[in-house]
Amino acid sequence: MANPDFLQMRAISKSYDGTQALREVDFSATIGEVHAIVGENGAGKTTLIKILAGALRPDAGRILLAGQPVDLSTPHDAFNLGIRTVYQEFSLIPHLTVTENILLGQMPRGRLSWWVDWARAHRRADEILQGIGFTGIHVRTPISRMSVSLQQMVEIAKAVAERPTILILDEPSAVLSQEELRLLFALIRKLKQESTLILYISHRLDEVFEVADRITVLRDGEVVGTVDSQATNESDLIGMMVGRTLDQIYPTRDMPPGEEILAVKNLSREGAFTDVSFSLARGEILGLFGLVGSGRTQLARCIFGAELPTSGTIYLDGEVIRPRSPHYAVLAGIALLTEDRKRDGLVLSCSVRDNSSLVTMQRMGRGIFLDRQKQHALVQSKVQELDIRPAKIERLVRTLSGGNQQKVVLAKWLLAEAKVLILDEPTRGVDVATKVEIYHIIGDLADKGVGILLISSELPEILGMSDRALVFREGRLVGEFSRSLASEESLLASAAGVVH
Repeated sequence: MANPDFLQMRAISKSYDGTQALREVDFSATIGEVHAIVGENGAGKTTLIKILAGALRPDAGRILLAGQPVDLSTPHDAFNLGIRTVYQEFSLIPHLTVTENILLGQMPRGRLSWWVDWARAHRRADEILQGIGFTGIHVRTPISRMSVSLQQMVEIAKAVAERPTILILDEPSAVLSQEELRLLFALIRKLKQESTLILYISHRLDEVFEVADRITVLRDGEVVGTVDSQATNESDLIGMMVGRTLDQIYPTRDMPPGEEILAVKNLSREGAFTDVSFSLARGEILGLFGLVGSGRTQLARCIFGAELPTSGTIYLDGEVIRPRSPHYAVLAGIALLTEDRKRDGLVLSCSVRDNSSLVTMQRMGRGIFLDRQKQHALVQSKVQELDIRPAKIERLVRTLSGGNQQKVVLAKWLLAEAKVLILDEPTRGVDVATKVEIYHIIGDLADKGVGILLISSELPEILGMSDRALVFREGRLVGEFSRSLASEESLLASAAGVVH
């Protein structure tokens, strides 16, 4: 490689409120390589790239580019040095068009300095998109009218509009389809050939092995090691990430399900799903699989009272229930961990303590007053049980990693002591180690008699966790598979409507 030491980050340290996020991290990468950074949620990946992007100041350490020390006090400093970052959270301006977002601050001017040459601006934005292979995006469309996946494509186009020296991609594939991901990988390979250094952060190890030349593993704010992607495998990499061998990703469960706890009979919601019937037993994990738009989430919301069915009946413990609201469902003993934890599951500006006790405040009171001592003890017990890090219940939830935020949502529902727990994509956006923890929590809940409805788009998760699997297609229940008969091929064929 042309310059093996182009980027050097030496002895980088950073702490937040007494918690050490990075501890004397040494990291180096070269021009013209794709270098992946992996680790559990909370390992320090985001902190490291924010320091390189000028968004955070390190407590100690220095950064060198091409052997020269650089001061990255602000994002503007990083920008001037050719460092571009695509974060998980978009930086687009919703009411502006694709053109305006891509060319923000660089709009071509007409003969008068205050006049924007819109025709030339739209042509330039379109040229940028076409040049990087992102076709089919209409440059005059406001960002607010675009899907999340197309917004991600625009975010990436904005970052590479002027060829960067270093491109940082933080979980870029989380919202992309397979075709969009293929286009992204093609762009990465093109930039690599043009001598751009790409830093790629992802929980999806299959992507890491497909695109990266080298992989650096962080654990608890320290570098565990850097390996060539061709000289390692997924199992070894996971072992480096979590500090132990993952012999058993999915929990072993020997207890058979009990009697029926939940039954759905001929349930329908106009425009979402039609004539759905199934039952769930105590201690059973029932998987729900289907392609996007198959109706699984709408079904879960109807059972939880967030949406109302147009017909059909729901039974809980043999009694008819009509959940008219989530509050009614919670009182009846039904809980829903939502697909979008940030929008529907958490109040990001509140503490771990208050988020964990959102649905159980009434049980923590003395008359009309909240018993803070009781609340503290109950929440602290769940923080320890779920290993939420850092273990500070006054910490604002928005400062936690994605995996720890998901654990806070789980803590909320564990405190509610639900009879039926509906989990909608419970491991989306969390790292491998946290996934394993969540799987074992789910298994423990089932062993205690909780009936669990597991909605997931990940086939290995459905197959590894479920006692039975139901398959949805276009709003209808089209297949049921026992654990012994379920396979990736059979579930996918059923979901796609292919005769198998």
